[in-house]
Amino acid sequence: MSMFREAKEGAIGIRKQKRADLVAEELKRLITQRNLKPGDKLPHEIKLQQMFSVSKSTIREALKSLEVQGLISVSTGPSGGATIVEVPLDRTFQLMQNYLFFKDVGIADVYTVRRLLEPELAAGAIPHLTEDDFLALERTIDLCDPASQAAAGTKMLDQRQEDLTFHDILAAANPNPMLRFCCELINEMIRQLVVFGNETPACEHERFGAANVVFHRRIVAAARARDAEAVRSLMSAHMEECTHYVTRMNGRVHGRLVLDSEMTRRTWLKPSETADKA
Repeated sequence: MSMFREAKEGAIGIRKQKRADLVAEELKRLITQRNLKPGDKLPHEIKLQQMFSVSKSTIREALKSLEVQGLISVSTGPSGGATIVEVPLDRTFQLMQNYLFFKDVGIADVYTVRRLLEPELAAGAIPHLTEDDFLALERTIDLCDPASQAAAGTKMLDQRQEDLTFHDILAAANPNPMLRFCCELINEMIRQLVVFGNETPACEHERFGAANVVFHRRIVAAARARDAEAVRSLMSAHMEECTHYVTRMNGRVHGRLVLDSEMTRRTWLKPSETADKA
Protein backbone atom coordinates (compact mmCIF):
# COMPACT_ATOMS: atom_id res chain seq x y z
CA MET A 1 0.00 0.00 0.00
CA SER A 2 1.51 3.32 -1.12
CA MET A 3 0.13 5.26 1.85
CA PHE A 4 1.85 2.81 4.18
CA ARG A 5 5.17 3.24 2.34
CA GLU A 6 4.78 7.03 2.45
CA ALA A 7 4.09 6.90 6.17
CA LYS A 8 7.21 4.81 6.71
CA GLU A 9 9.33 7.19 4.65
CA GLY A 10 7.87 10.24 6.37
CA ALA A 11 8.78 8.81 9.74
CA ILE A 12 12.46 8.62 8.80
CA GLY A 13 14.30 11.65 10.18
CA ILE A 14 11.58 12.32 12.74
CA ARG A 15 11.72 9.16 14.82
CA LYS A 16 11.96 5.49 14.11
CA GLN A 17 8.51 3.96 14.38
CA LYS A 18 7.83 0.28 14.74
CA ARG A 19 6.08 -1.34 11.82
CA ALA A 20 3.17 -2.25 14.07
CA ASP A 21 2.73 1.43 15.03
CA LEU A 22 2.66 2.41 11.36
CA VAL A 23 0.09 -0.28 10.61
CA ALA A 24 -2.04 0.93 13.53
CA GLU A 25 -1.93 4.46 12.08
CA GLU A 26 -2.99 3.16 8.67
CA LEU A 27 -5.84 1.21 10.23
CA LYS A 28 -7.08 4.42 11.84
CA ARG A 29 -7.01 6.06 8.41
CA LEU A 30 -8.91 3.11 6.98
CA ILE A 31 -11.59 3.39 9.70
CA THR A 32 -11.93 7.11 8.95
CA GLN A 33 -11.95 6.80 5.16
CA ARG A 34 -14.50 3.97 5.14
CA ASN A 35 -16.58 5.75 7.80
CA LEU A 36 -16.75 2.54 9.83
CA LYS A 37 -19.13 2.50 12.78
CA PRO A 38 -19.35 0.45 16.00
CA GLY A 39 -20.24 -3.10 14.98
CA ASP A 40 -18.43 -2.94 11.64
CA LYS A 41 -15.53 -5.33 11.15
CA LEU A 42 -12.01 -4.75 9.90
CA PRO A 43 -10.68 -7.13 7.23
CA HIS A 44 -9.42 -10.48 8.54
CA GLU A 45 -5.79 -10.82 9.62
CA ILE A 46 -4.72 -12.53 6.40
CA LYS A 47 -6.23 -9.74 4.31
CA LEU A 48 -4.53 -7.11 6.49
CA GLN A 49 -1.19 -8.91 6.08
CA GLN A 50 -1.62 -8.72 2.32
CA MET A 51 -2.70 -5.08 2.41
CA PHE A 52 0.33 -3.94 4.40
CA SER A 53 2.87 -6.63 3.39
CA VAL A 54 3.73 -7.40 7.00
CA SER A 55 3.84 -10.48 9.21
CA LYS A 56 1.02 -11.92 11.29
CA SER A 57 2.76 -10.84 14.50
CA THR A 58 2.96 -7.23 13.25
CA ILE A 59 -0.74 -7.20 12.42
CA ARG A 60 -1.63 -8.65 15.82
CA GLU A 61 0.54 -6.08 17.59
CA ALA A 62 -1.15 -3.27 15.66
CA LEU A 63 -4.61 -4.62 16.47
CA LYS A 64 -3.65 -4.95 20.13
CA SER A 65 -2.62 -1.28 20.14
CA LEU A 66 -6.03 -0.24 18.79
CA GLU A 67 -7.76 -2.52 21.29
CA VAL A 68 -5.90 -0.90 24.19
CA GLN A 69 -7.01 2.49 22.88
CA GLY A 70 -10.61 1.27 23.01
CA LEU A 71 -11.21 1.54 19.25
CA ILE A 72 -11.72 -2.15 18.49
CA SER A 73 -12.57 -5.44 20.14
CA VAL A 74 -10.70 -8.55 18.98
CA SER A 75 -12.29 -12.00 19.19
CA THR A 76 -10.94 -15.40 18.17
CA GLY A 77 -12.48 -18.28 16.22
CA PRO A 78 -13.67 -18.76 12.63
CA SER A 79 -16.06 -15.81 12.79
CA GLY A 80 -13.76 -13.71 14.97
CA GLY A 81 -11.64 -10.73 14.10
CA ALA A 82 -11.48 -7.03 14.88
CA THR A 83 -14.76 -5.20 15.42
CA ILE A 84 -15.10 -1.43 15.71
CA VAL A 85 -16.42 -0.37 19.12
CA GLU A 86 -17.37 2.95 20.67
CA VAL A 87 -14.52 4.16 22.88
CA PRO A 88 -15.75 3.53 26.44
CA LEU A 89 -16.08 6.42 28.87
CA ASP A 90 -13.97 4.67 31.50
CA ARG A 91 -11.01 4.47 29.12
CA THR A 92 -11.39 8.16 28.30
CA PHE A 93 -11.61 8.95 32.00
CA GLN A 94 -8.41 7.01 32.66
CA LEU A 95 -6.53 8.99 30.00
CA MET A 96 -7.94 12.27 31.32
CA GLN A 97 -6.92 11.41 34.87
CA ASN A 98 -3.43 10.42 33.73
CA TYR A 99 -3.18 13.93 32.31
CA LEU A 100 -4.67 15.64 35.39
CA PHE A 101 -2.45 13.61 37.72
CA PHE A 102 0.35 16.06 36.96
CA LYS A 103 -1.88 19.13 37.36
CA ASP A 104 -2.98 20.92 40.52
CA VAL A 105 -6.71 20.20 40.32
CA GLY A 106 -8.72 20.99 43.44
CA ILE A 107 -12.31 20.38 44.49
CA ALA A 108 -13.15 24.03 43.76
CA ASP A 109 -12.03 23.55 40.15
CA VAL A 110 -14.28 20.52 39.72
CA TYR A 111 -17.36 22.21 41.16
CA THR A 112 -16.78 25.45 39.25
CA VAL A 113 -17.17 23.46 36.03
CA ARG A 114 -20.14 21.52 37.43
CA ARG A 115 -21.97 24.74 38.31
CA LEU A 116 -21.56 25.91 34.72
CA LEU A 117 -22.50 22.71 32.91
CA GLU A 118 -25.07 20.80 34.98
CA PRO A 119 -27.90 23.37 34.69
CA GLU A 120 -27.60 23.35 30.89
CA LEU A 121 -27.31 19.57 30.80
CA ALA A 122 -30.49 19.11 32.83
CA ALA A 123 -32.50 21.73 30.93
CA GLY A 124 -31.49 20.23 27.59
CA ALA A 125 -32.54 16.75 28.70
CA ILE A 126 -36.13 17.73 29.58
CA PRO A 127 -37.81 17.24 26.16
CA HIS A 128 -36.18 13.82 25.79
CA LEU A 129 -36.92 12.19 29.14
CA THR A 130 -39.13 9.09 28.89
CA GLU A 131 -41.33 7.52 31.55
CA ASP A 132 -38.63 4.91 32.14
CA ASP A 133 -36.16 7.75 32.72
CA PHE A 134 -38.48 9.33 35.28
CA LEU A 135 -38.95 6.03 37.08
CA ALA A 136 -35.16 5.54 37.16
CA LEU A 137 -34.65 9.07 38.53
CA GLU A 138 -37.24 8.45 41.23
CA ARG A 139 -35.63 5.12 42.11
CA THR A 140 -32.26 6.82 42.76
CA ILE A 141 -34.02 9.31 45.03
CA ASP A 142 -35.76 6.56 46.99
CA LEU A 143 -32.45 4.78 47.53
CA CYS A 144 -31.08 7.95 49.15
CA ASP A 145 -34.13 9.13 51.10
CA PRO A 146 -33.90 8.20 54.82
CA ALA A 147 -37.71 8.14 54.95
CA SER A 148 -37.89 5.58 52.15
CA GLN A 149 -38.00 1.83 52.77
CA ALA A 150 -35.75 1.37 49.73
CA ALA A 151 -32.96 3.26 51.52
CA ALA A 152 -33.02 0.97 54.60
CA GLY A 153 -29.60 -0.60 55.04
CA THR A 154 -28.07 1.31 52.13
CA LYS A 155 -24.54 2.43 52.94
CA MET A 156 -23.72 6.12 52.91
CA LEU A 157 -21.17 5.71 50.11
CA ASP A 158 -23.68 3.79 47.99
CA GLN A 159 -26.17 6.61 48.47
CA ARG A 160 -23.65 9.13 47.18
CA GLN A 161 -23.13 6.89 44.14
CA GLU A 162 -26.89 6.95 43.57
CA ASP A 163 -26.83 10.75 43.78
CA LEU A 164 -24.42 10.73 40.84
CA THR A 165 -26.52 8.15 38.98
CA PHE A 166 -29.35 10.71 39.08
CA HIS A 167 -27.13 13.08 37.10
CA ASP A 168 -25.99 10.30 34.75
CA ILE A 169 -29.62 9.60 33.80
CA LEU A 170 -30.12 13.24 32.88
CA ALA A 171 -26.87 13.18 30.92
CA ALA A 172 -27.95 10.11 28.95
CA ALA A 173 -31.14 11.91 27.87
CA ASN A 174 -29.36 15.05 26.67
CA PRO A 175 -28.80 14.98 22.88
CA ASN A 176 -25.69 17.20 23.00
CA PRO A 177 -22.80 14.69 22.87
CA MET A 178 -20.15 17.21 23.94
CA LEU A 179 -22.11 18.41 26.98
CA ARG A 180 -23.03 14.84 27.91
CA PHE A 181 -19.41 13.73 27.60
CA CYS A 182 -18.08 16.53 29.83
CA CYS A 183 -20.67 15.96 32.56
CA GLU A 184 -20.27 12.18 32.57
CA LEU A 185 -16.50 12.58 32.90
CA ILE A 186 -16.94 14.93 35.85
CA ASN A 187 -19.35 12.47 37.49
CA GLU A 188 -16.83 9.67 37.06
CA MET A 189 -14.09 11.87 38.48
CA ILE A 190 -16.20 12.60 41.58
CA ARG A 191 -16.97 8.89 42.00
CA GLN A 192 -13.40 7.74 41.87
CA LEU A 193 -11.28 10.64 43.08
CA VAL A 194 -13.19 12.85 45.53
CA VAL A 195 -12.66 11.90 49.17
CA PHE A 196 -13.64 13.45 52.49
CA GLY A 197 -11.60 13.86 55.64
CA ASN A 198 -11.93 11.16 58.29
CA GLU A 199 -12.91 13.87 60.78
CA THR A 200 -16.13 14.62 58.88
CA PRO A 201 -18.98 13.42 61.13
CA ALA A 202 -21.62 11.05 59.76
CA CYS A 203 -24.32 13.63 60.44
CA GLU A 204 -22.75 15.91 57.84
CA HIS A 205 -23.00 13.17 55.21
CA GLU A 206 -26.62 12.62 56.24
CA ARG A 207 -27.42 16.34 55.89
CA PHE A 208 -25.74 16.39 52.48
CA GLY A 209 -27.73 13.37 51.34
CA ALA A 210 -31.02 14.78 52.64
CA ALA A 211 -30.39 18.10 50.86
CA ASN A 212 -29.71 16.21 47.60
CA VAL A 213 -32.97 14.30 47.95
CA VAL A 214 -34.94 17.54 48.35
CA PHE A 215 -33.43 19.09 45.24
CA HIS A 216 -33.69 15.90 43.19
CA ARG A 217 -37.40 15.59 43.97
CA ARG A 218 -38.01 19.21 42.99
CA ILE A 219 -36.03 18.76 39.77
CA VAL A 220 -38.03 15.66 38.82
CA ALA A 221 -41.31 17.46 39.52
CA ALA A 222 -40.27 20.35 37.25
CA ALA A 223 -39.01 17.91 34.63
CA ARG A 224 -42.33 16.04 34.61
CA ALA A 225 -44.01 19.42 34.00
CA ARG A 226 -41.56 19.85 31.07
CA ASP A 227 -40.45 23.17 32.57
CA ALA A 228 -36.86 23.44 31.34
CA GLU A 229 -36.31 26.90 32.82
CA ALA A 230 -37.40 25.75 36.27
CA VAL A 231 -35.09 22.74 35.97
CA ARG A 232 -32.19 24.97 34.94
CA SER A 233 -32.79 27.25 37.94
CA LEU A 234 -33.17 24.35 40.39
CA MET A 235 -30.06 22.60 39.14
CA SER A 236 -28.06 25.81 39.44
CA ALA A 237 -29.16 26.19 43.09
CA HIS A 238 -28.48 22.48 43.66
CA MET A 239 -24.90 22.82 42.39
CA GLU A 240 -24.33 25.86 44.60
CA GLU A 241 -25.52 23.90 47.62
CA CYS A 242 -23.39 20.87 46.66
CA THR A 243 -20.35 23.12 46.49
CA HIS A 244 -21.15 24.46 49.96
CA TYR A 245 -21.52 20.98 51.48
CA VAL A 246 -18.45 19.48 49.82
CA THR A 247 -16.32 22.44 50.91
CA ARG A 248 -17.65 22.30 54.48
CA MET A 249 -16.99 18.55 54.61
CA ASN A 250 -13.36 19.06 53.52
CA GLY A 251 -13.84 17.26 50.24
CA ARG A 252 -10.72 17.02 48.11
CA VAL A 253 -9.52 15.46 44.88
CA HIS A 254 -7.31 12.47 45.64
CA GLY A 255 -5.10 12.67 42.56
CA ARG A 256 -3.82 9.29 41.42
CA LEU A 257 -3.37 7.13 38.36
CA VAL A 258 -6.47 5.04 37.66
CA LEU A 259 -5.78 1.33 37.27
CA ASP A 260 -7.22 -0.84 34.49
CA SER A 261 -8.80 -3.07 37.14
CA GLU A 262 -10.83 -0.09 38.41
CA MET A 263 -12.35 0.78 35.07
CA THR A 264 -15.83 -0.67 35.41
CA ARG A 265 -18.33 1.61 33.75
CA ARG A 266 -21.23 2.26 36.03
CA THR A 267 -24.60 1.93 34.35
CA TRP A 268 -28.13 2.49 35.52
CA LEU A 269 -30.94 0.07 34.77
CA LYS A 270 -34.39 1.12 33.70
CA PRO A 271 -37.17 -0.35 35.84
CA SER A 272 -38.07 -2.85 33.11
CA GLU A 273 -34.45 -4.06 32.97
CA THR A 274 -34.34 -4.36 36.76
CA ALA A 275 -37.41 -6.55 36.64
CA ASP A 276 -35.82 -8.75 33.98
CA LYS A 277 -32.84 -9.35 36.25
CA ALA A 278 -34.91 -10.11 39.33
